[in-house]
Amino acid sequence: MRTKFSAEFVLGHEAGQHVLIRNGSVVYEDGRIVYVGPDYEGPADESFDLGRSLITPGLIDLDALADIDHLLIDSWAAADRANGLQWSEDYFHNRRADVFTADERQTVRKYALVQLALHGVTTYMPIASEIHSAWAESFDELAGMAETSREIGLRGYLGPAFRSGVNVLKGDGQRDVAFDEVEGHAGLADAVRFLDYAEELADPLVNGVLLPCRIETLTAELLRATAEIARERHALVRLHCLQGALERELLQRRHGLTPLQLLKQTGLLGERLLIPHGIFVDRNPLVDGADLGDLQTLAEANVSIIHCPLTSFRYGMALDSFAAFREAGINLCLGTDSFPPDLIRGMDTGVHLAKLLDHRQDAAPAEHYFEAATLGGARALGRTDLGRLEAGAQADLVAFSLEDIRDGVLDDPIRTLLLNGTARQATHSVVAGRLVMRDGVIPGIDVPGLKAEAQQLFEKMKEAYSDRDSEHRTPGELFPPTFAYSRAADPGGLRKIDDLV
Repeated sequence: MRTKFSAEFVLGHEAGQHVLIRNGSVVYEDGRIVYVGPDYEGPADESFDLGRSLITPGLIDLDALADIDHLLIDSWAAADRANGLQWSEDYFHNRRADVFTADERQTVRKYALVQLALHGVTTYMPIASEIHSAWAESFDELAGMAETSREIGLRGYLGPAFRSGVNVLKGDGQRDVAFDEVEGHAGLADAVRFLDYAEELADPLVNGVLLPCRIETLTAELLRATAEIARERHALVRLHCLQGALERELLQRRHGLTPLQLLKQTGLLGERLLIPHGIFVDRNPLVDGADLGDLQTLAEANVSIIHCPLTSFRYGMALDSFAAFREAGINLCLGTDSFPPDLIRGMDTGVHLAKLLDHRQDAAPAEHYFEAATLGGARALGRTDLGRLEAGAQADLVAFSLEDIRDGVLDDPIRTLLLNGTARQATHSVVAGRLVMRDGVIPGIDVPGLKAEAQQLFEKMKEAYSDRDSEHRTPGELFPPTFAYSRAADPGGLRKIDDLV
């Protein structure tokens, strides 16, 4: 079956780089693109004329939230409450448990995957908080998620997250990591089992990868074992590191090494490694403030950095700087890492943070960020058939409407979308030739029902913080509202005018 998408703007690909095509078409058949160029006049079994829209390659999110939103409640914690959002030592040793049932966890996954699809993401690698799990993720949980992902039609790079330790608050008020090495080895075994599962499934939309948790929560032994399996299985590894001062302090205390030194010592520093964030390198003023070779080390190892500008910004951090990493020859790709999974807002945030950090308006132009969201992600995955609209590539695309008056006047479509729009303008998406979203709707998804279920699970998640908090504070104490709610007795919240005079 041959399908044609047409729009006022198409972001095609010629001679190794993206190009804009006015009044263009994308035509695909059997999951592969057969034509990209000026309006196609040949035969097609189905056609979509989207008018004033921009058709781009499908967005690639390599740190994609697969969870209920937690940044909403933990990105503004004052010092007196921040420790209450961690596991206490007592909880670690005596009471750790899953907050959600297995079925509820699958609902959480479905909710997150629908969010990704609605925001124009076609290829993703998931990230979920472990704080409301008894430990990390299981094989069964990720196998269930893979089935949901297949039903929706997204391309996933999946595996259960594993760790041998967890960040805790000690009785003396200090932060540390408490270890359970048995859990670490069991988690790695589940991860290997998932690699086998994905291989046997033989579905190109389900790809097995190794997803160890934060570097400070893994023993050196588990890091080495992960590196060995990655080499044997030719598997990608994504490991959160270079993301904070506490991480660096804990590794120096335990190993006497920096994060990069530990990666090199354990054999993980190589082209199969994807690092989300990558903020705390030597050039960061909170580390050394001078370039002592960290960027060169990353570039020479062919490591990919998954830049998450919007999430980092909301936690008070920024990559310093996008231009410096790019100029060093480091492959930059993008992730969202929190809600909303909106790479358009993320790119816009990144562009403007780069201006502040480099004191130049052209420090990181929109096109460089859009390349990271498409070509950079494809390079990180080793997929030359993703991230581009050209004949022979996978039929992965997303269309953004530019029709709304609230989008403002139209200049360059990429720049206009980033400056004036959001990923909520995505109207259609295609993955491997399958229509995933049509007119903003994902077939078979009960959005109102899913929204209601997610809200109930979010409230359950908030309630569970009290048991982990060393002071056992209530959710109301841990997460106070911006403004106190009115105490007016009237059900409508207002007293009669006569009572006020």
